[in-house]
Amino acid sequence: MRASLVQIDVDPDESPESRRDRVAGVVRDQSDSDLVVLPELWTHGAFAYDSFDSGAEPLDGPTAQAMSAAARDAGVWLHAGSVVERAPDGTLYNTALVFSPDGALTSSYRKIHRFGFDEGEAVMMGAGEEIVTTGPQDATLGLAICYDLRFPELFRLLTEAGARILVIPAGWPARRREHWRLLLRARAVESQAYVLGCCSTGTHAGVEQAGHSVVIDPWGEVLAEAGTAEEVLTVDLDLDRVTQVRTDLPVLRDRMLGLPEPAARTRGNATAGG
Repeated sequence: MRASLVQIDVDPDESPESRRDRVAGVVRDQSDSDLVVLPELWTHGAFAYDSFDSGAEPLDGPTAQAMSAAARDAGVWLHAGSVVERAPDGTLYNTALVFSPDGALTSSYRKIHRFGFDEGEAVMMGAGEEIVTTGPQDATLGLAICYDLRFPELFRLLTEAGARILVIPAGWPARRREHWRLLLRARAVESQAYVLGCCSTGTHAGVEQAGHSVVIDPWGEVLAEAGTAEEVLTVDLDLDRVTQVRTDLPVLRDRMLGLPEPAARTRGNATAGG
C-alpha cells in the first residue's frame, strides 16, 4: 500500500473555502497512492476555537462533499483529517472522515479525548464514544485524532479490533513536538502496527504547529518524516511486515490485563491482529 500524508500549512490569511479547494487539488494529484491522509481540523485550525461554531458542518457538508469528489477523482482511500461536525441535536464534535475510492463516506470517528482541560475543545465539543476501524480488509485502519495519542488504551482496543495501520491526524503544537514524535513511536512499538501521524504546519490562532508528519513501521522505525514546511510525504507500506513483527515477537498474545474472558487465556492470535 502506498500512503501519502499531506502536511498542510493552516495559514490564517487563507480562507477555509480557498484552502478546501487547494487541498482537494493536492488530493487529486496523489492518484498514484492508495491512501491519502490529511491533518486534524485543517479547514479552520485546531486551535481556532472562535471559528468552531460558525464553521461547523454536517457529515454531508462542504468539506465532506469536496473531499468525496477528490477521493473519487484520484481513486484513493482518503482519510480527510477531521472537521467540526454539528450533529442533528446541535452538539459539536471533532470528527474524522474516511472516503473510499468511489467517493463514499465509509466511516466517521468522533474524537474521544478532547483537548483543552477546562477550555476550548474540552468544553465546546462532545466526546465520541466508539472506536472505529475501517478501510480495505487487508489494511484495516484504526482511527484516532491528536490528543487521543496520549491514551494508549485506545490503541490497544484498535489493535484488538484488527487495526494494522493506525492513522492519527493532528494539530499538535510545536512546543510539544518531541512528545508527538515519541508517542507516535511508542504506539507503533506497543501495537506492532504502522503509524501514520499527519500534522498541520504554520501558525494559527497564535499557536505554532509541530509539522513533522511521520510514517513509522511496526518495529518502531521511522520510515519518513517531514519537516516544518508544507509537503507531501509518500511511503510504500509492506503489510506483510505487520504479520512478520507480530510473529517474530508475539507480545500481543501475552497480554493478561484488561481482556474480556475468555480472551485473557487465549493464545495464538497475534498474526491476525489480536
